[in-house]
Amino acid sequence: MSVLHARTLPLRDPGSVRRVVLALSRIAGAGLLVTNAAIHAYLWDVGYRTIPTIGVLFLLDAIGASLMALAVLAVPLRWLPVVAASCALLEAGTVGGLVVATQHGLFGFVESTRATLYWQSAITEVAGAAILATLAGLGHRHRRGGATATWW
Repeated sequence: MSVLHARTLPLRDPGSVRRVVLALSRIAGAGLLVTNAAIHAYLWDVGYRTIPTIGVLFLLDAIGASLMALAVLAVPLRWLPVVAASCALLEAGTVGGLVVATQHGLFGFVESTRATLYWQSAITEVAGAAILATLAGLGHRHRRGGATATWW
């Protein structure tokens, strides 16, 4: 039976591990933003566009989340904390709007937990907010640690 020592692992450099975690977090965060965008674009297409104010907000959310997903993947490391925090706020605001619309109504519209993609949307947005907020913190710590990586 052999014992695996830390020095035999391929990612023994803490900087390498941080870069891998940052890259995977960027991909996960961007994926959740794209999922948010797809859900809102689909719902807008199947009927939410006819709801005053809510329809426009769904379309803006779909466009904004798509653009922010690209930004999370492409932004240089020095801007990652700001972009990731902004994306986390978008996700948190979207799920907040969903909760308010369900509990009290929003712009004259009351949502139901039985609505199409309600729970998928809520789970995606909460997970997106959490991962993107974590990414903002990781990006900030990575930057302060004197990392030399420019893009990842």
